[in-house]
Amino acid sequence: MLLETLGSAMLGLALAWAAAYRLPHRLPSRTLVLPTGVAGALFGAFLMHTALGAGHLLVIFIGAVAVSTASLSLLLRPAERFRRSSATA
Repeated sequence: MLLETLGSAMLGLALAWAAAYRLPHRLPSRTLVLPTGVAGALFGAFLMHTALGAGHLLVIFIGAVAVSTASLSLLLRPAERFRRSSATA
């Protein structure tokens, strides 16, 4: 269980760091992005461990990455180039 927790936290941190590095203009500050990635991964690992039990380490890590990705996607803002001005302006 300790390996699942540490591995999931590291995967979430790596995913959040990669997202913050690749999309800094579409995400809020790193102080929000990094903990969101880790928390999402830990929650995903908890869900998968509860559903499957111990012994499915790879599937638990896949679930952790999926939930971390979903939680990070909620932080995305629209790109600047797609904003339109109002018709009355």
